[in-house]
Amino acid sequence: MPAVEEITSLLTGTYINYFHCVRIVHLLKETEAGTKNIFGSYSSQRMKDWQEIVKLYEKDSIYLAESADMLVRNIKYEIPSLKQQIRKCQQTQTECARKEVEYGKTAVEIKEQFNVSCKQLGIKGEKIKRELVTLIDELPLHYKQVTCNARNLDELQHLYREFSKYTRSEKECVATAMLQYLCEHGNTTTYEWRTGKKPTSIDEPKLNVELEDDEVMQPSSEIDFDSGTVNFGDGDNIDFGIDLDIGEENIDFGDTEAANFGGGEQLDFDISIEDCSGTVTIESKQETDAGVATGTDALSLLDNVHTRNMFLDDLFELESFVRQRLVEIKLEPDVISMSLIETAPPSMQKQTETSLGKMLDSIKALVSELTGGKMQHLFLIKSSPRYVDRLAESLRQKCWQADKMVQSQKLMVQKQSEAVEEKKQLEPKLQLIRQRTSELQKQIESEISKKYKNRPVNLMGEINTI
Repeated sequence: MPAVEEITSLLTGTYINYFHCVRIVHLLKETEAGTKNIFGSYSSQRMKDWQEIVKLYEKDSIYLAESADMLVRNIKYEIPSLKQQIRKCQQTQTECARKEVEYGKTAVEIKEQFNVSCKQLGIKGEKIKRELVTLIDELPLHYKQVTCNARNLDELQHLYREFSKYTRSEKECVATAMLQYLCEHGNTTTYEWRTGKKPTSIDEPKLNVELEDDEVMQPSSEIDFDSGTVNFGDGDNIDFGIDLDIGEENIDFGDTEAANFGGGEQLDFDISIEDCSGTVTIESKQETDAGVATGTDALSLLDNVHTRNMFLDDLFELESFVRQRLVEIKLEPDVISMSLIETAPPSMQKQTETSLGKMLDSIKALVSELTGGKMQHLFLIKSSPRYVDRLAESLRQKCWQADKMVQSQKLMVQKQSEAVEEKKQLEPKLQLIRQRTSELQKQIESEISKKYKNRPVNLMGEINTI
């Protein structure tokens, strides 16, 4: 073909119809003018071929049937299909933009939960297992504080013993024996409390935790952790899914109805501990001639579940006593109660509602300190390597979930970009096929008009809504 730009553009389309052939013949008349003989015909084979094609099209008006078929196909299938693909791209963009925001928000929330739980546990959240095991080193400081606060209850213990001796007519009162022992001797070993002698050596059970698989957990730099962007509610009471039910080895805090632990820190990591002492076997052994404390005898009184529960029972006993005394003081006195008070010891007579209220607050603070969420975790960490594994795994899961949300967010951004690019490619195609269809409509109308003495012909219907 001759180097004519218009002919080249006509031949580059996906299809060539009759009107393209007519236009090509018209252009060839100019480029092949030198091959025209005196009889008006062309010696150029190229010209002869295209003229033959046009004659075959015009035979029995085949070109009109083909053009009409092309027009119908464009109107019913090609244009609606392209429109549908463009709408789908738009929907994909909207959906991906929405999910991108949701994934980002979820990643921030999960990571914030991870940070809050690590903060409440007192760890950084990098090498989780190692940090959890290190928390055990804090127990002696907590025990020292508990023992110090317990000594502040001397006045209350004295009042309770005086009250018991007065009401029971007993010379001696052995109530709150464990509390009294802790105040006098401190948090000694179970062996010393049981035998009254200090052990020559202590063989305390070791906590065997596998640290080889302890991964370094680092927050993804893709997440914006600005706590001001998301409201997570009250950070002091966050439910993380931990089930602290440990079966037969559950910590017995005595009368659960008498003490309200609702104000403390509650950590829930969806961990079910069936037997928190299943890995570390601690058996109570009789003292040996050498005075070596082993097994439960090697544990301190507050480490030992049995003696710790005895200590808590004493606190609950004092708490119940103070609550009952407050109720009695608030009631209107009668003749009998007045006579009892007059003969009561001076320590009972000088007690007021205010002083008893302060005593009650001190007891509740001590109980809360020993039964708080973090202390329960420390007890379980020290007694069960399996609990350490599960707690570390639950924290890792939060990091992994946050990273997964970040990856999903990136995927949504990628899909959104792909949808935008696909839409950019489809829109020119739709515009082109609309233009070609309009041209084809006019050409068909013109050809039909020629067959009916140039009467006006208008094609009606869906073609006018493309």
